[in-house]
Amino acid sequence: FDHALTRFPLTGAHQAEPCASCHGGGVYAGLATECAACHQSDYDGTTDPNHVAASFPVQCEECHDTTSWDNANWDHMVYFPIDTGAHAGRWDTCADCHFNPASFADFTCLTCHPHSDQLKTDSDHPPDKAPGYVYESQACYSCHPNGTH
Repeated sequence: FDHALTRFPLTGAHQAEPCASCHGGGVYAGLATECAACHQSDYDGTTDPNHVAASFPVQCEECHDTTSWDNANWDHMVYFPIDTGAHAGRWDTCADCHFNPASFADFTCLTCHPHSDQLKTDSDHPPDKAPGYVYESQACYSCHPNGTH
């Protein structure tokens, strides 16, 4: 059987799997081809980083290839530009911004650069120019999702 002619050509680690790994019970047609169909438990059990808590997409191919889970290509730029502009080179580990290892959705903007000075930041956001301003990281991100002024 030539799997390359199907909707799911076997690549990487899939090539070494026995047919029964995916085709248990003799089912060969109509199987889901989305990664999560077979790998949801891998996603749910991943803790470094915690994929569920971080709300990572379940489309594994966005970060991984089929060779190995360890070949992740995380593109932080999709969420926040830490590799360009003023943020380039300003961090060493995820924990520099993400203070809760159980949830990468929890982050802080207020421990780095001048924004850690609340009085200065407050004066840079007067009510007439920044209505609803709050000195809080989620609020910073909601107004500055690209890390710019």
